[in-house]
Amino acid sequence: MTITAMPDTAAAVLGAARERRRIADRAEAELLEFAVQWAVLHPAESIETGAATYRTRSGDETDVVLAGAGAPLVAEFAVMEFAAAMGMTTDGGKHLLGEALELRYRLPRVWERVRTGRLVGWRGRRIASRTMVLSPGAAAFVDSHVAPVAHKIRPYENDRLVDEAFAQLMPQAVIQDMRDSWETRRVTLHGDQVMLMGTMAVSMELDLADAMDFDAAVSEGAARLAELGSTAPLDARRAMAVGEMARHQLALDLTSGELSPTPLGSTTRSRARRNLVLHVHLSDAALASSPAESSAPAPLPLGRLENGDHVVTAEQVRAWCGVPGTHVVVKPVIDLHDRIRVNQYEIPVRIAEHVVLRDGTCVFPWCTRPARGCDLDHVVPHGTRGGPTATDNLAPLCRRHHRLKTHGGWTYSVIEPGSYLWSTPRGHHFLRDPIGTTDVSADVASVRSRGAPPDS
Repeated sequence: MTITAMPDTAAAVLGAARERRRIADRAEAELLEFAVQWAVLHPAESIETGAATYRTRSGDETDVVLAGAGAPLVAEFAVMEFAAAMGMTTDGGKHLLGEALELRYRLPRVWERVRTGRLVGWRGRRIASRTMVLSPGAAAFVDSHVAPVAHKIRPYENDRLVDEAFAQLMPQAVIQDMRDSWETRRVTLHGDQVMLMGTMAVSMELDLADAMDFDAAVSEGAARLAELGSTAPLDARRAMAVGEMARHQLALDLTSGELSPTPLGSTTRSRARRNLVLHVHLSDAALASSPAESSAPAPLPLGRLENGDHVVTAEQVRAWCGVPGTHVVVKPVIDLHDRIRVNQYEIPVRIAEHVVLRDGTCVFPWCTRPARGCDLDHVVPHGTRGGPTATDNLAPLCRRHHRLKTHGGWTYSVIEPGSYLWSTPRGHHFLRDPIGTTDVSADVASVRSRGAPPDS
């Protein structure tokens, strides 16, 4: 929608903005209704009856649980197509469908408020995301207590009501969760959140006592760095202290079985060796140019990290490599423009490495799973269709999208190495290239209407 005339008064701007917000909220509620209808049209039973659009064979597709007990199961491949059509990852589509089903089948009062516009969709989805683990009775408890005030309570108040329902109506489940709580504890390095300056986000879920001990150790380490002369801000010193702790703050003496803390700055214990593997990609221009060739400021030299395809400065790479005890691994240079082919089905390591570095992630529309953990798929099958085992006929697909391509009626072709045109059973088309995913359904339809092949 194009704005024909921009409002010229403050009151008019606010009025127009409020109207657009109302339209967006209405659209979000309608999207949740469409999500429910999609799930209704693709129940688990459609897999066996053949009512689904997908070309499946027994055992190739399964049903998936998207919401709590009492909500219907949904055909697996239908979830993937819905997500792709919405411009989402498969996990994002599962969350949307699951929250819509949770609202419709287990939180009817909250659902009614969303449908009638008395509660914005994001608030309803947040409530639904928290109640999926509850029994039907506990979900009903939350529904009855939250629905009248859902439009104005703070998120933590909703969380408290869910916890109360869990404790009052599912005490045995709470006890079991306490016993199983080890499964929820984790320390996660978010490789998809690497910044240019060479930082990475880390999140943790710890036992409360362990968390307090960790905070005390970090605080002590930050104070010690200040004593040693660091002028960095407190938060920066706390972050630095974590790195020092990781390398040598607490080391286990296997001869005594005791934890022996080593103070920051101490040289009494050898520093743990840091192993560093970096893939650095440089353009021909970067290799050929020199500062003397131009009076313009030289471009900032960058290195590209494989995980998440992030860039960092060459200076940061130099700093990492310069830390005492760092073990640097230099791997052979791979020219990603080369075409490598072998006369066999099995994929040699050198070809696999080439494909992984070229594509970076699963090449299914919107998917971001790292390529190193994916299957390598022959785009044109190797068997009866004679597709070669070659860098320009291989692509990384995560396991579930590999199954969808093999058994669910999806097809794709190589436009050029690293760029793929996907087609869905219902005639949608997506271009996945090194930049990302583009919905090209309208473009393909236009090309076909002129009688040209879709990849021309």
